[in-house]
Amino acid sequence: MSEVPTARGHVDSSHLGKTLVHEHVFVLGEEYRNNYQDDWDENQKVAEAVADLNELKRLGIDTIMDPTVLGLGRYIPRIQRIAEQTDLNIVVATGLYTYNDIPQQFHYRGPGLLLDIPEPLTELFIRDLTEGIGDTGVRAAFLKCAIDEPGLTPGVERVMRAAGQAAVDTGVPITVHTHSGTRSGLVAQRVLAEEGVDLSRVIIGHAGDSTDLDYLSKLAEAGSLLGMDRFGLDLFLPLQNRIDTIVELVRRGYGSSIVISHDASCFIDFLTPGEKRAMAPNWNYRHISEDVLPAFLDAGLTEADIDTILTANPRRHFEGSASID
Repeated sequence: MSEVPTARGHVDSSHLGKTLVHEHVFVLGEEYRNNYQDDWDENQKVAEAVADLNELKRLGIDTIMDPTVLGLGRYIPRIQRIAEQTDLNIVVATGLYTYNDIPQQFHYRGPGLLLDIPEPLTELFIRDLTEGIGDTGVRAAFLKCAIDEPGLTPGVERVMRAAGQAAVDTGVPITVHTHSGTRSGLVAQRVLAEEGVDLSRVIIGHAGDSTDLDYLSKLAEAGSLLGMDRFGLDLFLPLQNRIDTIVELVRRGYGSSIVISHDASCFIDFLTPGEKRAMAPNWNYRHISEDVLPAFLDAGLTEADIDTILTANPRRHFEGSASID
């Protein structure tokens, strides 16, 4: 057992309960919001998020991992307001989200750069994990990095290695956004392993966009959890394909390697609400509880299989993080 920081305080890993491992509360550009989001009402958006998360709690989910980091609009004071009004645990992350370059704040600063100093990203991540994010007192509980279709660009590699170094230093787990079409999860595993990361503490995010059982088996055999975490995004892969893939993985003995989620949010500025409903009508926090879990049972999974996926595997992901006091 270990203590896991949340937006409302620490929770013992044995009390995380049923956990969705990849859900955002808000995804937005704060600079864009402040200048161009004319219809933004902070109190309304917070109230809507509280209602969504309380509904998720009523549906039986106890915890969400929110991998919203730099590049996705992380603003912890807003998350704290929401966490105070819900019994659902919100576990927040540190890291940096990019498919290509790193932000200008770090472009000239780092090993071998114009200002030749130790990697500032690693220092920043460790501070968020051990001291807290800003002056909120909320500590991140896991790391997030990304490698998408462009592959291991210099910026992506720098962030990933910094995340790996911070994970080794603090003992916390990592979630990696990956692109299944290019099998980039295998690249992420290689780079993180080179930094000394225990791959059993890594979630390969968005692995569930793939039906490539050879690829998924390789990721699992290396020890990582498979993030089957985009339920509701049927435009990337239809629901039945996602169900069939997980059922087959369980049949092959990989039930202890699977975690699930939606990658949904209460608000995202990538799309208008109307566009979001039209493109992905099932992309919401309710879909797994209302549709996916019954479909698992109909397809032959047992309640014990589902408990392993929703409860035991996420708990194991955090076990060992007690090195952070």
